[in-house]
Amino acid sequence: MARFNLPDLGEGLQEAEIICWHVAVGDTVHADQPMVTLETAKAVVEVPAPYSGVITALLGKPGDTVATGSALVDFRLVGDAASGGVVGRMPTEEADTLQHAPQARSAGRAGGGKRQARAVPAARDLARKLGVEIESLAGSGRDGLITVDDVLGASVTHIPVIPPPQRKSGTPSALRPSNSAHDDGELEVLRSLRRAMAQSMANARDNVMECTVCDMADIEHWSAGSDYTVRLLRAIAVGARAEPGLNAWFESTSQGRRLFERIDVGLAVDTADGLIVPVLRDVGSRNAEQLRAELERLKSGARDRTLPPADLRDFTFMLSNFGVMAGRYATPVVVPPAVAILGAGKVSRDVVAVEDRIEAHRRMPLSLTFDHRCVTGGEAVRLLAAVIADLELPQ
Repeated sequence: MARFNLPDLGEGLQEAEIICWHVAVGDTVHADQPMVTLETAKAVVEVPAPYSGVITALLGKPGDTVATGSALVDFRLVGDAASGGVVGRMPTEEADTLQHAPQARSAGRAGGGKRQARAVPAARDLARKLGVEIESLAGSGRDGLITVDDVLGASVTHIPVIPPPQRKSGTPSALRPSNSAHDDGELEVLRSLRRAMAQSMANARDNVMECTVCDMADIEHWSAGSDYTVRLLRAIAVGARAEPGLNAWFESTSQGRRLFERIDVGLAVDTADGLIVPVLRDVGSRNAEQLRAELERLKSGARDRTLPPADLRDFTFMLSNFGVMAGRYATPVVVPPAVAILGAGKVSRDVVAVEDRIEAHRRMPLSLTFDHRCVTGGEAVRLLAAVIADLELPQ
């Protein structure tokens, strides 16, 4: 008998939702046969069987959220799998468990004294970048698993993160209004992208000192058929070259910022399931045609949930082009470790003074939010001025 636990599906994601099973109890499956479709905060993933055997239990039903490392399927192994001859199989419950209790310290015992922490790979990588000693953390994940949020929290507080108390499902009675006219309202539990957004925004709220500056770009003289998003991306590249301090990450533990030469822009894409942020790489070295082609690929993949994890991480700057729907100005949220996001509002035709006459010009509202812990107001407005100057060129 073997138990298959939900593996890390990429980027240290803490959980996945079961969409559908492709097998049933009693089925005989072969290694690499599609077994279950899961939805993470970033993609829809089909997980294959790790080895050949007979399904004895499915430990979840469609709609259930399963934590990384939790039991997913029980097998009765057959053939080579039963004799331990499977090559490249996923770890079982026993193989996946690392020692996490402190070992006894002994001066006469080599290698003793330091505990091994259980952590998702992305949390270990982030801990190394931020200089956080991961062995000192108390994980908030299942069975004490250390998550990315634990590392981020420790990077600010410098103390172990204490797992939150377990709550029963449903709305706490103390927060539920009595005799309310809305008692029949249906509770929608946040899942997948919306749950990830809630966690990301809470992290931003707790770890960023945001400040927003706004202005207008006069685009009356643009050539016919100009591509708004491509022009914005080009202007961001110009702005980041003029003021590199905003194309950066802030590392709170070391109290330093890491400046980047390459400009990788995270694009906020609205989908029916929630917000997803694919990353357009090396914006400054691409021409307009290349930018548009990559934009279409990323937008299509974001809406289909088919983008690989590599396309959803490590942006150095963010763009929210919310004005394609509505809204003039906003206070876009900076997602750490990045330090800036540019929001582009709805283009409108405004009355402006031109020398001694009045004209109607198309203008684009811009809102730049920056992390004031490491970016000065002067740096922010210099970047914004460079962005506006480029946007106001005819082509």
